Amino acid sequence: MQVVRLEQPSAGVALVRLNRPEVYNALNSEVRHELVKVFGELVTCREVRAVVLAGDDRAFAAGADLREQADRDVVGAMNTVASRPVWEFPKPVIAAVNGYAFGGGCELAMQCDFVIASDTATFSQPEINLGLIPGGAGTQLLPRLIGRSNALRLLLTGARIGAEEAMRLGLVAEVVSGDATERALELAEQIAAKPPLAARAIKEAVRAGLDSPVSVGMGIERRAYETMFGTKDVKEGISAFFDKRAPVFRGE
Repeated sequence: MQVVRLEQPSAGVALVRLNRPEVYNALNSEVRHELVKVFGELVTCREVRAVVLAGDDRAFAAGADLREQADRDVVGAMNTVASRPVWEFPKPVIAAVNGYAFGGGCELAMQCDFVIASDTATFSQPEINLGLIPGGAGTQLLPRLIGRSNALRLLLTGARIGAEEAMRLGLVAEVVSGDATERALELAEQIAAKPPLAARAIKEAVRAGLDSPVSVGMGIERRAYETMFGTKDVKEGISAFFDKRAPVFRGE
């Protein structure tokens, strides 16, 4: 069975599905290696301009597979896959969360550019209940998304929160009734129709700017803005505006 499935439901959009339904899509070594492989392939695929990362209707991912961790020692932990293929992916990625997003699953969702959640979704960083701390950037990404105080409340208690609270805190961008994947794909199609070079530059500027002083971030933005004038997509966008037609962006 493929533990990570790759689909292309529409032009410019890839759907990456975690596929271990019998264990609520728990993240084991095989899943992590497959994510590295799949996102590595999508980086160079010009036909794909936006990606949706999803699980199934019961779970996005219920955390790390504890069967692998039960007898792990320090060396074993150091030798596990620590790469971040989703976080490092240059194109836009949307997480579609139905059901559980716990531990590593919550961290995987946070590594995406934004999260669309079903009203049945539940989020948690429960590692402290096992004597652990998050190992997939939870202590770094959660405070950046929801603030230090809210993040520490969740990290230190292991509490579960629903989709509406997650949106109120800033962890989730939008809550929908029913399957979050449908709405995520709709947004991915919208993004895929935009100029891909500009989309990548926006993502890079936001990521780099958040980790820099505002003055440095403004410089990063300005350089990216200037660079866009060397692309054919800018000329197409401006021409289409004056011609009152839909632009056709080719990523050039």
